[in-house]
Amino acid sequence: MIIEALIAYTFVAALATFLAPDERAGQVAFLLSLVPVVGSLYMWGQYDATGNALLGGDLAFETTIEWLRVAGYTLSWHVGVDGISMPLIVLTTVLTTLSIVSAWTPITDRASQFYGLMLFMEANLLGVFTALDFFLWFVFWEAVLVPMYFLIGVWGGPRRKYAAIKFFVYTNVASLVMFIGFIALVFGLGDSVSSLSLPEIAQALRQEGTLGQFGALTPEALRAVAFAAMFFGFGVKVPIVPVHTWLPDAHVEAPTPVSVMLAGVLLKMGTYALLRFNFTMLPDVAQTYAVPIAAIAVISVIYGAFLAMAQQDLKRIVAYSSVSSMGYVILGLIAYTEYGVGGATFQMVAHGLISGLLFMTVGVIYNATHTRMVGDMSGLADRMPITSGILVAGAFGYMGLPLMAGFAAEFFIFVGSFESAVLPFAPVFTAAAMFGIVIVAGYFLFAMQRTLFGPFRLETDYEITSAPVHDTLPLAVLLLCIIALGVAPELFFGMITDAVTPILNAGGGF
Repeated sequence: MIIEALIAYTFVAALATFLAPDERAGQVAFLLSLVPVVGSLYMWGQYDATGNALLGGDLAFETTIEWLRVAGYTLSWHVGVDGISMPLIVLTTVLTTLSIVSAWTPITDRASQFYGLMLFMEANLLGVFTALDFFLWFVFWEAVLVPMYFLIGVWGGPRRKYAAIKFFVYTNVASLVMFIGFIALVFGLGDSVSSLSLPEIAQALRQEGTLGQFGALTPEALRAVAFAAMFFGFGVKVPIVPVHTWLPDAHVEAPTPVSVMLAGVLLKMGTYALLRFNFTMLPDVAQTYAVPIAAIAVISVIYGAFLAMAQQDLKRIVAYSSVSSMGYVILGLIAYTEYGVGGATFQMVAHGLISGLLFMTVGVIYNATHTRMVGDMSGLADRMPITSGILVAGAFGYMGLPLMAGFAAEFFIFVGSFESAVLPFAPVFTAAAMFGIVIVAGYFLFAMQRTLFGPFRLETDYEITSAPVHDTLPLAVLLLCIIALGVAPELFFGMITDAVTPILNAGGGF
């Protein structure tokens, strides 16, 4: 029952933080957030599972309790963890705690509400990564939108209301499209399934002859339409080009801790769901449309990188680079190889840590200088040496520096996609995606050279000095995590490949 205890505790911690006095809310939230971190690390240490959660694997910490029946389908509290979800649970708890600490400096107004919403969001994120009943999963999925909307809309920048509404509309419409596509599949399965259990539905979909006619749609057409609806719904959350335009606005207007959670964890909801639903449940459709999916992935990599190169706002640079990095995840998934899908899952964790580090570092610089524009400052390395050094390290992590998590993730993806038997012209798609690394190096080196080095020329009426310890400590922790996963990727990669292998072997001829 550790999953239930972890989720319930985090909800209670959120409520306790709401009731805390504003002047102590940050410290209260930090102390309360340590329990989920310890809990997730305990789960990681005690993890003993094999196989995939949706394909009959032996799961860790699994609980199933029937709740009620609706329209002939059983709804249950069904949670469990496999090698795909376990790393994301650890990522969620660690990033939440570090984000709370990073908020101590910038968040001074209505602090108890801010930190309470952060913990409320964490509880729902844990639900998304552990729920194995569609109804339960969808409740958690939608509930994540609520705290994020208020965190951007109340504590964001000058255009916060526009950014919050745009975020909510894009993601909510996408969820509706996804929901329609998935439910159509369930109805098409008819008597083949008796519940909304994701494992039951996934295994039924991977068997021939279980999907029947749905309205005017033949089984083949229903699979294709449902795949497209879910791909669109989850692709908005990733985001992929061309449905990415909500992301830069949300990042620029959101306070730094919220940007960290948005890039570090919320975007991974989209790629996690793509892997669970599209690429696990409907591998035959993914194979049929492998070329356009790979094209979307490569376009996201290259276009996102070029958009980042054109920016002058440090936050926008990191935001658009996230679009580029998520393209690598899509490419790895469509490869349908152990290293491709495993590397894509590893990239979710690696990008979560690296993007979180960069957004947090940009936030520390903004706290000191009150600007994020590259052209407004230079020579910060002399005034803020520790922060500048960590920014350089994080940028090199994005560029794929060996012995850092980003290098391991991208190496796995490139090896897996290059060897793909599912994707026609796989070497060509892989080579095109690899060109994105060159562009990443260009815009990060340009931004760092303009911002950190040269003579100091920022005109202020206050002194710019090294950031306080509580601002730099989370940066150091994240950097150590990035290096640890780069030096020893087997910390997560072994359990990931164990959960990925059944996706490649069960059904679909992969």
